[in-house]
Amino acid sequence: MTALPPLVHILLATLMGGLLSVVAATFVMIGMPQRWMPRLVGFATGVLLAVALLDVLPEAFESGVGAHKLFATLLVSLLCFYGLERVAVWRHSHPDEHGHDHHCPPHEHGHGHAHGIGRSTVAAVMIGDTFHNFVDGVLLAATFLTNPALGWSTAFAVIAHEIPQEAGDFAIVRAAGYSAGRSLFLNGLSSLASVLGGLLGFFALSQAQGWLPYILVVAAASFLYIAISDLLPMLRREGHRRTSMWQTAWMLVGIVLIATSTAAVH
Repeated sequence: MTALPPLVHILLATLMGGLLSVVAATFVMIGMPQRWMPRLVGFATGVLLAVALLDVLPEAFESGVGAHKLFATLLVSLLCFYGLERVAVWRHSHPDEHGHDHHCPPHEHGHGHAHGIGRSTVAAVMIGDTFHNFVDGVLLAATFLTNPALGWSTAFAVIAHEIPQEAGDFAIVRAAGYSAGRSLFLNGLSSLASVLGGLLGFFALSQAQGWLPYILVVAAASFLYIAISDLLPMLRREGHRRTSMWQTAWMLVGIVLIATSTAAVH
């Protein structure tokens, strides 16, 4: 696939990533045993950490841009993601280890459904998810413009962390009274924002190649922030020893998978 133009890679990755993550998340909520959710979160954590630290950041630092500038970009990006989270834009909802919405008050998710979730909540979730997907598309465009192999490993990381998030979104929309088909349609429509982000990112960054290392650092920062701020605390709260061992094992599987694929490319 490396012979294809970068724009084709970007379109394929954003379309496949968005739709595949939504379909997989729906399967998680409907058909997958709930005991697999902690393992999926563990796997996503390992993938995000490995792609950021073993793939994206090294590529940025090999560009020749000064390390001080890139580390400053990393710091500012992490602080920006923290600020965006505080105003509930970047990350709105994630399922906990039992598949419930992580940010819902405890009384709202008993026995698999929530109470008091209205259309305004659904709208807020969809707006936040659409913005998130758009940014993912821009970041994917930057990685594909740098290296197709880097782009696909980044796309894999995006899918890995989108599945738990989309599962949470699906649960919220269903809890608001929407049918499974309607919930799937709304999540799928939101996922298409990544295609728009990929297209705009491609045309903008093609004319500004000097920005690519900085955008790569922003992409790595987003993965690190999600893994450290959101997913790792979820894994750390797990009190059941057997489940915790499975989480750790799947996190290591994610790391080894990315490390192996990165070594094979380089």
